[in-house]
Amino acid sequence: MRSYTLNKVVQYVIVLVATSVIIFTMVRLGPTDPVAVIVGGKQTSPETIAAIRHDFKLDRSPVEQYWIWITGMLHGDFGTSFEYRQPVGFLIKERLPVTAGIVIMSTLISVVIAIPTGVIMAVKQHSLLDTGISLVELILVSSPPFLTSILMIWMITVYAPTFSFTGTSQTFWEFVQRIFLPSLALAFSMIALNANVMKSGMVEQLHSQFYRVAKAKGLTRTKIVIRHCLRNALIPVITLLGIEIGTLLVGSVLVENVFSLAGLGSILINAVQKSDYAMVQGVTMLLVFVFMTISTALDLVYGLIDPRIRLKRGTVA
Repeated sequence: MRSYTLNKVVQYVIVLVATSVIIFTMVRLGPTDPVAVIVGGKQTSPETIAAIRHDFKLDRSPVEQYWIWITGMLHGDFGTSFEYRQPVGFLIKERLPVTAGIVIMSTLISVVIAIPTGVIMAVKQHSLLDTGISLVELILVSSPPFLTSILMIWMITVYAPTFSFTGTSQTFWEFVQRIFLPSLALAFSMIALNANVMKSGMVEQLHSQFYRVAKAKGLTRTKIVIRHCLRNALIPVITLLGIEIGTLLVGSVLVENVFSLAGLGSILINAVQKSDYAMVQGVTMLLVFVFMTISTALDLVYGLIDPRIRLKRGTVA
């Protein structure tokens, strides 16, 4: 297990470093001069422009700028936003709860609904119930989150006008109420995908040799499904969750705009339009860091659940 863990950690660090270089390079390929954003497009003297470039470290070489950015992030300094003239870390801290709340709630909704649904579909395979659930899943997975969000807003406005889903929140429950609809819109397609993966895994387990042996020993089908089949069938779902986190982070950008929520999505889009280097780098790197951390953690959990993964890498403990 140690070799497997070390290998995953090394991969994690390499990917983060490579991604940081790509992000740093890509944001500087835009045609907009950040100084023009800082001065608001006004006529400015060369001395003022030189002073601005010096203050924001834009007069340094790309290598120096990259080093300043990376070492600053390691100490919690994401730089200063050109547009807002405030620390990027402070702006991210203000908006992170909305994006994180949407992603976490979407994941919880998806897992809580998809796992039992997949088990039921596998146990009742080819039944009318299985067919009905499959049709509902097809509808859910075919509807993009932004369209689902628009339909939700219309339905809430018409049929539940007292339900508040916009504006600021003063309490935790108000916050949950604000992010519930966008989270549900994001979770719909994930529910369908996770349920189908869970179903496939359970069907495979129900047709396995150990299931027949356990059945022959007198164990009830319920005990076999819950105690033995469910654990093995969860492995593909756990792996899929790591990929879905990235999808949810991107999808949250869309639903935040539809529901007018002040999350990382809106500030990132604005930063890209204004060539706000520090803001784009900070937000994008944060999203990559979260995605890679969760993905690596799930890989480690995957290795704990299934020893065959560790054995493939020559690890026996």
